[in-house]
Amino acid sequence: MTNAYSFEGILVVSLLVICTCSYMRRVPRLKQWFLSERKGLLGVFYKASVIGTRLHVAVALTCSLMAFYVMIFK
Repeated sequence: MTNAYSFEGILVVSLLVICTCSYMRRVPRLKQWFLSERKGLLGVFYKASVIGTRLHVAVALTCSLMAFYVMIFK
Protein backbone atom coordinates (compact mmCIF):
# COMPACT_ATOMS: atom_id res chain seq x y z
CA MET A 1 0.00 0.00 0.00
CA THR A 2 1.44 3.37 -1.02
CA ASN A 3 0.95 6.20 1.42
CA ALA A 4 -0.47 9.31 -0.26
CA TYR A 5 1.65 11.60 1.90
CA SER A 6 5.00 10.15 0.87
CA PHE A 7 7.08 11.01 -2.18
CA GLU A 8 6.23 7.66 -3.80
CA GLY A 9 2.53 8.29 -3.25
CA ILE A 10 2.67 11.71 -4.85
CA LEU A 11 4.61 10.26 -7.78
CA VAL A 12 2.10 7.43 -8.27
CA VAL A 13 -0.88 9.80 -8.13
CA SER A 14 0.70 12.26 -10.55
CA LEU A 15 1.54 9.46 -13.01
CA LEU A 16 -2.01 8.14 -12.80
CA VAL A 17 -3.41 11.63 -13.45
CA ILE A 18 -1.11 12.14 -16.45
CA CYS A 19 -1.96 8.74 -17.94
CA THR A 20 -5.70 9.16 -17.36
CA CYS A 21 -5.81 12.66 -18.83
CA SER A 22 -3.81 11.70 -21.90
CA TYR A 23 -6.19 8.78 -22.48
CA MET A 24 -9.21 11.07 -22.06
CA ARG A 25 -7.69 13.44 -24.62
CA ARG A 26 -8.16 10.75 -27.30
CA VAL A 27 -11.91 10.37 -26.63
CA PRO A 28 -13.64 13.29 -28.42
CA ARG A 29 -16.62 13.65 -26.09
CA LEU A 30 -14.48 13.55 -22.95
CA LYS A 31 -11.95 15.94 -24.45
CA GLN A 32 -14.66 18.45 -25.28
CA TRP A 33 -16.28 18.17 -21.84
CA PHE A 34 -13.31 17.73 -19.53
CA LEU A 35 -10.24 19.18 -21.24
CA SER A 36 -11.62 22.31 -22.87
CA GLU A 37 -10.51 24.68 -20.09
CA ARG A 38 -6.89 25.74 -20.15
CA LYS A 39 -6.96 27.87 -17.00
CA GLY A 40 -7.96 27.19 -13.44
CA LEU A 41 -8.40 23.83 -11.75
CA LEU A 42 -9.42 22.02 -14.94
CA GLY A 43 -6.40 23.55 -16.64
CA VAL A 44 -4.21 21.27 -14.55
CA PHE A 45 -5.87 18.28 -16.19
CA TYR A 46 -5.40 19.84 -19.63
CA LYS A 47 -1.71 20.39 -18.93
CA ALA A 48 -1.37 16.82 -17.66
CA SER A 49 -2.89 15.54 -20.89
CA VAL A 50 -0.44 17.62 -22.93
CA ILE A 51 2.47 16.23 -20.90
CA GLY A 52 1.20 12.69 -21.38
CA THR A 53 0.76 13.19 -25.12
CA ARG A 54 4.08 14.88 -25.82
CA LEU A 55 6.24 12.80 -23.49
CA HIS A 56 4.45 9.47 -23.97
CA VAL A 57 7.67 7.43 -24.09
CA ALA A 58 9.06 8.93 -20.89
CA VAL A 59 5.70 8.63 -19.12
CA ALA A 60 5.32 4.97 -20.15
CA LEU A 61 8.84 4.18 -19.00
CA THR A 62 8.29 5.93 -15.69
CA CYS A 63 4.97 4.10 -15.16
CA SER A 64 6.67 0.77 -15.83
CA LEU A 65 9.52 1.56 -13.45
CA MET A 66 7.12 2.73 -10.77
CA ALA A 67 4.98 -0.40 -11.13
CA PHE A 68 8.10 -2.53 -10.79
CA TYR A 69 9.17 -0.55 -7.71
CA VAL A 70 5.77 -0.80 -6.03
CA MET A 71 5.37 -4.52 -6.73
CA ILE A 72 8.88 -5.63 -5.83
CA PHE A 73 10.16 -3.25 -3.18
CA LYS A 74 6.97 -2.35 -1.33
